[in-house]
Amino acid sequence: MLRDIRKGDDAQIAAIVDNITQVAPDVLLLTDFDYDYDAKALMAFAGLLDQAGVRYDHHFAARPNTGVPTDFDLDGDGWVGDARDAQGYGRFGGDGGMAILSRWPIDVAGVQDFSQMLWRDLAGAVMPMQDGQPFPSQAVQDIQRLSTAAHWIVPVVRNNDAPFHLMAWSATPPVFDGPEDRNGLRNRDELRLWENILNDAPPQDFIVLGNANLDPVDGAGLRPAMAQFLQRADLRDPQPRSLAALAAADPEHMGDAGLDTADWPDAAPGNLRVSYVLPSVDWTIVDSAVHWPQGDTGIAGAHHLVWVDISR
Repeated sequence: MLRDIRKGDDAQIAAIVDNITQVAPDVLLLTDFDYDYDAKALMAFAGLLDQAGVRYDHHFAARPNTGVPTDFDLDGDGWVGDARDAQGYGRFGGDGGMAILSRWPIDVAGVQDFSQMLWRDLAGAVMPMQDGQPFPSQAVQDIQRLSTAAHWIVPVVRNNDAPFHLMAWSATPPVFDGPEDRNGLRNRDELRLWENILNDAPPQDFIVLGNANLDPVDGAGLRPAMAQFLQRADLRDPQPRSLAALAAADPEHMGDAGLDTADWPDAAPGNLRVSYVLPSVDWTIVDSAVHWPQGDTGIAGAHHLVWVDISR
């Protein structure tokens, strides 16, 4: 990725930069962005944005669970050492991580990183079972982390005000498993970690944002978990929309197509709302949308940028 950023001739990277610069958010969460220890790729990407007119002086990234190797057969396919046997799917350490770019200072020392939390240690965790036994084994469940990529609470300080807090995550797709529903259960519990934190000790002026990989109405996964989360009294759902998503509606879907954020092949799984920006009730929603240009060719990828303008 660093090579492709530096070469400057990658069409997908150019399209992503163009989408970001058209929206020009003050704070930006990148998902599926490879992590390296010195943040060279992130700084190179920020440099492209700077050249395009959007400058970010502050950043945060930490090692994700994607690609962190284990000595176990985590997916129960009888093999050890492939991408699905990492703590989060990854062909190499840092594959498909997360990063935050901000115009305002980030209190790096104040970041809370829940990524090493074991899945079994989540209050109310529902672990996969098969034939009455832990799937794929008790030994795996004893070392399996909850976060596919990461769960962070990141304080951002604007104009010397009290910090607001980004609750950022990127969950596993609730597919690519078997009847034990390992990925579906994990996907739901990755969302439920935020539920538990908000119930017990919510951060001040929070914004939940990221790729939940879960639509509240359509597609695979334990959808009622997302529908219930969106109804919480302590957050606001701005319901960002786009006309392009409405025009590309899947006729068999039951949800509001205008809210879709991802453009996948029709019926498998079709277009879905999987990415969210959900401010706490302390914020006033000024505007919101999904940046999905009419006639988009998909060169930037299946996911579209979700933005929300907020004030206090």
